[in-house]
Amino acid sequence: MSTSNAFVKRQPRLPLPPWLRGLVVTLLSISVTMLGLLFVTFVIGRVMPIDPVLAVVGERATEDQYNAVFLELGLDKPLIIQFFYYVWDVVRGDFGTSLLTARPVADDIARVFPATFELATIGILFGCLLGVPLGVIAAVRRGSWIDQIARVVALVGYSMPIFWLGLMGLLLFYGILGWVGGPGRQGIFYEDMIPSVTGMILLDSAIAGDSGAFWDAFSHIVLPASILGYYSLAYISRMTRSFMLEQLSAEYVTTARVKGMSEWAVIWRHAFRNIRVQLITVIALSYANLLEGSVLTEIIFSWPGIGSYITTALLSADMNAVLGGTVVVGLVFICLNVFSDLLYKIFDPRSK
Repeated sequence: MSTSNAFVKRQPRLPLPPWLRGLVVTLLSISVTMLGLLFVTFVIGRVMPIDPVLAVVGERATEDQYNAVFLELGLDKPLIIQFFYYVWDVVRGDFGTSLLTARPVADDIARVFPATFELATIGILFGCLLGVPLGVIAAVRRGSWIDQIARVVALVGYSMPIFWLGLMGLLLFYGILGWVGGPGRQGIFYEDMIPSVTGMILLDSAIAGDSGAFWDAFSHIVLPASILGYYSLAYISRMTRSFMLEQLSAEYVTTARVKGMSEWAVIWRHAFRNIRVQLITVIALSYANLLEGSVLTEIIFSWPGIGSYITTALLSADMNAVLGGTVVVGLVFICLNVFSDLLYKIFDPRSK
């Protein structure tokens, strides 16, 4: 054995730093999950009883036109090759062209997604700021009238159809009381007056410095966001109450009280601190559901978001728009899960 070979064999293998190892694992997990999502959407696009060629050329197209588009779409190639092309197009941000708008689906999604993002973000803030304290108080005052009210609020939020709440909210607060704006994102006077920078009308009007447009947009978003927030509030408050009841019955809480620690410190510095990681999961899932499941709210309030976009595309057999929107929604779920994992490491050092 030569000296150089012996030296190579005796070389110790340098381990990857923990942060780099975690980054590699996270990227691999995201890649595999995203690949699975693309496979599912690809299969859906192939099993749907819709001819993608006829959707493009129309039923009056000639046979030559049909065959030309058939070859252009690559439908003559094996499915594995079609899937490879599909993945490559998605990676490049190419979801095809929408049949309804005759524009790239990616451009349509970039136009409608900020509206849903703005609506869901205000809704989840409403749900968290009210749901978490309500759940904590209900657990601390278990069996009291506050606990009973919290449980009724959660039950109503779970039981009432969201479209019914939306219709009743429009009838009461817009039609009768006139406290809020009507359907849509802005009134007719302010429509298309604010330059679109982020696509979120509240932020764009604040950037433009137009207070009138800001409050007009706020009057339109406050009702649908409150209804979505109430839906998430019901779930968050119920889960917070359940988590807190488990912690308040633990021995360490009894020990802290015996030692003379104040009730505020026992509740918030000890019991609540131990449920933060669980709450992260609950809030992340609630936020993802608001981003993905606000279809009925957007339809009732004529809110031009991604939910109503996908629904309209599905009813019109615009599969490029449907699959593109589905991929974006799935990507949102993946990103929120990754963000939750990062928060785990911040709030729970044991997960590092």
